[in-house]
Amino acid sequence: MSFPDIEYQLEVIKRGAVDLISENELRDKLIKSKREGRPLRVKLGMDPTAPDLHLGHTVVLQKLKQFQELGHTAIFLIGDFTGMIGDPTGRIETRPALSREELLRNAETYKEQVFKILDPEKTEIRFNSQWFEEMNAADMIRLCAQYTMARMMEREDFRNRYQNNLPISIHEFLYPLVQGYDSVALRADVELGGHDQIFNLYVGRDIQRAYGQESQVIVTVPLLEGTDGVNKMSKSYGNYVGIDEPPDVIFGKLMSISDELMLKYYELLSDIRLEELNQLKEGIRTGKIHPRDAKVRFAKEIVERFHGKEKAVAAHEAFERLFRDKEIPDDIEVIQIKKVELERWLPKLLLNIGMVPSTTEGKRMITQGAVSINGSKVKDENLPEDISGEVVIKVGKRKFKKLILS
Repeated sequence: MSFPDIEYQLEVIKRGAVDLISENELRDKLIKSKREGRPLRVKLGMDPTAPDLHLGHTVVLQKLKQFQELGHTAIFLIGDFTGMIGDPTGRIETRPALSREELLRNAETYKEQVFKILDPEKTEIRFNSQWFEEMNAADMIRLCAQYTMARMMEREDFRNRYQNNLPISIHEFLYPLVQGYDSVALRADVELGGHDQIFNLYVGRDIQRAYGQESQVIVTVPLLEGTDGVNKMSKSYGNYVGIDEPPDVIFGKLMSISDELMLKYYELLSDIRLEELNQLKEGIRTGKIHPRDAKVRFAKEIVERFHGKEKAVAAHEAFERLFRDKEIPDDIEVIQIKKVELERWLPKLLLNIGMVPSTTEGKRMITQGAVSINGSKVKDENLPEDISGEVVIKVGKRKFKKLILS
């Protein structure tokens, strides 16, 4: 099997990465892979703790796709066993346990959604219950014997909870160990994860050595800021872009991000080649490329990835009709509101500003997809937390109001 030039592979892998542990080890693995014609086994694990994925989740999936396009084996590991333990990363309390049934339901949606990014013909889908359900008590004791409590307490979130007299359940210490053993079972050459997973990934290196394997290389990616450009992308912050959201919603949200954030999104999420990305950055810097044009290109790419080319074109046209072609009337009523006084429940807000006769009608219009904010249809009855500046609300085909939040 033929692989690209080693330095080119390294350049692609390092694009947008936070940690690479270590570059020399990765180079050696790539050289051996090319010499032997053997693809590297690249592992990415996700616990199916929720049914939906947003763009923040796809950053690391993009990195796995890059390895796949370089000719290596992509292993998407669904943590149906680790999900029953619960990842303690970043937690100040024990994560509530999910049932096996909930995890398996979510796992089915994960499988559907990840193939909007990965090539299903070149991806191994694995479940870690496969090997853990075959383990007996002696096997688990042997695994636990490979790590010390002192090393486990080096983990910042465990240490902070201990120092603040917050409880730590014994089973939470198992999580890094079983994630590490996944790498043994899969004979992983490389493991990917978010930067917040760095402790778990280090444990994987140690566990592989303990079981007589060569340690995996670690590649981490940053946590993606949401559309507000401040907080990490999360549904709880209302700053997310869900990959299963309607095309016009995705398009509108991506057109609302800042120019600076757009370039980071390009870096982490776009399929654009490195040479093109550098040309794009230079064009924006010199004024040859307008940031808005670059944003349109990115929004179309993302919508096409998750909904197809036809829907991407339609979303773009709808956006242009609304904002460039002056579908918004020139005499639109403008209402100034202090952001701290803004009604967050949308049906009540629509009633307060005279766009619906009752909250019941407001709820009905939202359910029917007849309400949009800044060109994006809304389904949620609560306003996004990151809403700011000028906000154009449309109800039905002809009712418009512009809010200026101060």
